[in-house]
Amino acid sequence: MTLGTILLIVLVLILLGVVPTWPHSKGWGYGPSGVLGIVLVVVIVMLLTGRL
Repeated sequence: MTLGTILLIVLVLILLGVVPTWPHSKGWGYGPSGVLGIVLVVVIVMLLTGRL
């Protein structure tokens, strides 16, 4: 596995972990998952263009 694939898997798991479904995180809104979603999109684009 390449570094890019491992990074992609870790980012997907983190993205799933920050979705505000738990009672203590409902007040956070979608901020944490939105930021990680943008990072995930950037990493995917970099993987597809071969820059990572």
